[in-house]
Amino acid sequence: QVQLVESGGGLVQPGGSLRLSCAASESIFSIYIMGWYRQAPGKERELVARITSSGRTVYADSVKGRCTISRDNAKNTVHLQMNSLKPEDTAVYHCNAGLGPVEYWGQGTQVTVSS
Repeated sequence: QVQLVESGGGLVQPGGSLRLSCAASESIFSIYIMGWYRQAPGKERELVARITSSGRTVYADSVKGRCTISRDNAKNTVHLQMNSLKPEDTAVYHCNAGLGPVEYWGQGTQVTVSS
């Protein structure tokens, strides 16, 4: 059972930055597609960004140019650097590890963008 633990959320003013981190418990992390999803109150969970084991990335249109996903396979971690944050980025951000039909989710970290 892979465990994912997120950190780095918090309260930030509009225009600010946050760096989210996700630590995986297993060394098989390196072969999984890692992603960040978010869920705002009353809305469905949506993809923010994901990165393959080889480093290919995909971003939601809403965060392109503002967010960067990266991974360190040696440390079993994935990061999401978020810049120019907007109030509409407020959500619980979840880390995801997927490989075919198998996937794991972290508990999530709250990001609140407010003045």
